[in-house]
Amino acid sequence: MELYEAIYSRRAVRAYGADPVNEQTLRKLIAAATQAPSAMNEQPWAFTVVRDRNLLAQISSRSKAHLLLAEVRQQHLREVLSHSDFDIFYQAPVLIAICSTSNDEWAVVNCALAAQNLMLAAHAEGLGTCWIGLAQSWLQTPEGKAAIGVPESCRPVAPIIVGHPRSTPLQVARKLPEIAWIGA
Repeated sequence: MELYEAIYSRRAVRAYGADPVNEQTLRKLIAAATQAPSAMNEQPWAFTVVRDRNLLAQISSRSKAHLLLAEVRQQHLREVLSHSDFDIFYQAPVLIAICSTSNDEWAVVNCALAAQNLMLAAHAEGLGTCWIGLAQSWLQTPEGKAAIGVPESCRPVAPIIVGHPRSTPLQVARKLPEIAWIGA
């Protein structure tokens, strides 16, 4: 897949088939993620791959409860999170948690750059991905870190689901960019 085609056609996927993603492909995606730039070339990331469906269901349930207790003010989202059958991972067979091994001000940026590489590489492989922000705050708790085996010193930043999409999401209209030109 050509680069611009991948950039313009990649979409967040929220409906997955049950087929697993093989380990070799997952390693290939993580290798692509590690090619991302990072502040001072520290490459301060670690990857946790969760393929256990029971654990994914547990993370989904605990993340929803955590959000309902603490953070969600939008009524629509509160209603969605209150449904016991709502899976925040959309039945994806894999969660890759990209974690920062550094706690500096660039932690989120570094992991986000790695996440974008991973998502574009997955798209090139015919896979779907979605950054699941609903999982972030619980995964950053001591209980969440323990559930996925992340050391206390690391910070889960980018929970990315990966799987075989059931359908191709439609293209979403994009706003025209605001551009300020300075100089010739």
